[in-house]
Amino acid sequence: MTVGIELSRAPGADSPPGIRSRYDPLALEKRGWTSPSVECAPKLAALAALERLAPSEPIPSVSYVSRGNVLVVAGDDVARAQAAAEALAATLPVTLVGADKAGSSRVKAWNGRVRSLDGYLGEFMATIEGLAGAAAEAPAKFDLVLDFSRPPLFAMRQPPQGYFAAAGLDGLEPILAEIREAVGEFEKPRYFAYRESLCAHSRSRVTGCEACIEICSTRAISADGDHVKVDPHLCMGCGACATVCPSGAMSYQFPRVADRGEQMRKLLGAYAAAGGRGATLVFHDGAEGRALLARAAGEGAGLPASALPLETWHVGSVGLDLLLPAIAFGASRVAVIATPAVDGEYRAALREQMEIGEALLSGLGYEGRHFELVEAGDGAALAAALDAPGASALPEPASFAVSNDKRTSIEFAVEHLARHAPRPVDEIALPGGSPFGEVRVDANRCTMCMACVGACPESALMDGVDTPLLKFLERNCVQCGLCEATCPEDAITLSPRLLLTPSVREARVLNRTEPFHCIRCKKAFGTKQVVEAMLGRLAGHSMFASQGALTRLQMCADCRVVDMMSSTNEVSVLDLGGRG
Repeated sequence: MTVGIELSRAPGADSPPGIRSRYDPLALEKRGWTSPSVECAPKLAALAALERLAPSEPIPSVSYVSRGNVLVVAGDDVARAQAAAEALAATLPVTLVGADKAGSSRVKAWNGRVRSLDGYLGEFMATIEGLAGAAAEAPAKFDLVLDFSRPPLFAMRQPPQGYFAAAGLDGLEPILAEIREAVGEFEKPRYFAYRESLCAHSRSRVTGCEACIEICSTRAISADGDHVKVDPHLCMGCGACATVCPSGAMSYQFPRVADRGEQMRKLLGAYAAAGGRGATLVFHDGAEGRALLARAAGEGAGLPASALPLETWHVGSVGLDLLLPAIAFGASRVAVIATPAVDGEYRAALREQMEIGEALLSGLGYEGRHFELVEAGDGAALAAALDAPGASALPEPASFAVSNDKRTSIEFAVEHLARHAPRPVDEIALPGGSPFGEVRVDANRCTMCMACVGACPESALMDGVDTPLLKFLERNCVQCGLCEATCPEDAITLSPRLLLTPSVREARVLNRTEPFHCIRCKKAFGTKQVVEAMLGRLAGHSMFASQGALTRLQMCADCRVVDMMSSTNEVSVLDLGGRG
């Protein structure tokens, strides 16, 4: 079971065996897991400042109820499934599917096959086919699932809570013990918040951004019309959806970004005030990452005194809205520990975020490497990676409060970094996939149909209301690509960059045209490009073979009706009715 909440534990409580520690594990924690021979006063001051922070505001929770009704799926390993079912049946109600008989009367045996399975702890729904005496597939509800199938019934990278894949495992007792304990009522945090008004997923059945859907390892996120929906019971709190979301529609809550920002500001501020220099902020999780840090602390020279550990529920939640403020607050480097338990997709997302951040800092003239994804396999390698020299810190750390709004937090950090930049510039080229940039319009191809304006979810593209022009506000653009995919003329391209001049907040004209006036009443009703393009495309169509039909396309809606009613060559529905 992984249901639970973030707790601070002494590293000795779950440190791996064989760690050679000069002091007790609690002493290592108090020293930030650093060798006692190293001067650690700045680090101790930083950790003390972190402990003095007020607790964060509580966040909503998600509830599960499990009555212990277990489904055991035999798959191709009937004998082991029967043995596991018998072991569980001593304390729990067990149904074994895929076996003709059970070992005893305590187990209910069904000889059918599970065709589909979905749900989560306390709410699994299985569709079973081939049951003796059943004319059709039968749905059945269970609280827990032990699956011996190959491949497993859940194919996602991280299956839901309450589900256990057992095929190929050497020892089942740890899993069986966990199943026995998974009875009752459970709660976990609601790790995410979602604002659909900011979502750039889709418009009018044209898909733009699917970053959160693609990164989710639990398949908790799915398309829902123009937006997405998240099943909080399936969400396991990795936070990668918020990391890759370009608009900030998806945000992480455990803790909220503003609370994490305050932790970073206090930690780095206290470290610098106590005389510390060259701080490396080290993000790690509370399981494998913490254990690896404990190994590094207990071996050799220990961790460097400049390494400031900051525990997080999952390192996948460390995005650009934390990386850039950390540098702005005075960190020389930010290291994220990715143990083998961290999915490859999460690693790729973290590298992409770091690449964007490095491009931005390099463009401003900050030399050196500021972000690193540490993939060390042992304590010595981790200590060496954290002991590597970092980049030079800012001469004046920032004091702004990190916002829960992703783009606002990044904007605050960028403004501070640009203000103290060694090489001030007006714009910085960013790698593909960056959430900042401009929209370029080929005026020769654009017909001013304004389809892009209707598709833009962030109001980065706007029309001129009563004037036929297309405007662009770069500050709002998240480079989702909806405008590019929607444009019928292929006149739009995206160009990732970060514009640092005041014009980023000013709407600028991308294209303008003359209004087209009705040839009958002279009222403006469209643009010259649209009408001319329409005439060119419909000239050869059979419905517009007559000159009158084409001429009518150059009239406003009211005049078009009048012209049709006054024309002697038009076929009327009234005439058709009279012929009968």
